[in-house]
Amino acid sequence: MTQDNIEVKKKAFANEIIIPEIIAMLNSGHSVTLGLRGYSMRPFLEDRRDKALLRKPTAITVGDVVLAEISPKRYVLHRIISINEDNITLRGDGNLNTEHCRRENIHGIAEGFYRKGRNKLDSTSSRKWKVYSMIWTRLFPIRRYLLFAYRKLWRL
Repeated sequence: MTQDNIEVKKKAFANEIIIPEIIAMLNSGHSVTLGLRGYSMRPFLEDRRDKALLRKPTAITVGDVVLAEISPKRYVLHRIISINEDNITLRGDGNLNTEHCRRENIHGIAEGFYRKGRNKLDSTSSRKWKVYSMIWTRLFPIRRYLLFAYRKLWRL
């Protein structure tokens, strides 16, 4: 059988079931590729299209994209926008609202993303990602208008 004839089957699991398993893998030293669900990291990360490569965090800083438990069994993959001792404030790139958690509720950090069906990782340590992050996070006051235009013009 050639590689072209291989059928790939996918199965979706509820976050409250799969994320604790992913956290266990991260805690045991593995990296995990997670298919992304939701629209909170638009416009650059899309629902069911993109994937994140996660590892256990050794340190976190403002601007990192992290897997966090914001309430019991409720997880998000969002960007850290502020750190005040053990209190962390998060916001999805496509969101206006914030979420909060404690430092111990940060379970993973994104090393990069597989975007648009590509097999090449867009690393969060790359110049491209750092420039994007710097620009997009500074546009917060006007992002709602940019996101509205994105949804209307490019996602018809």
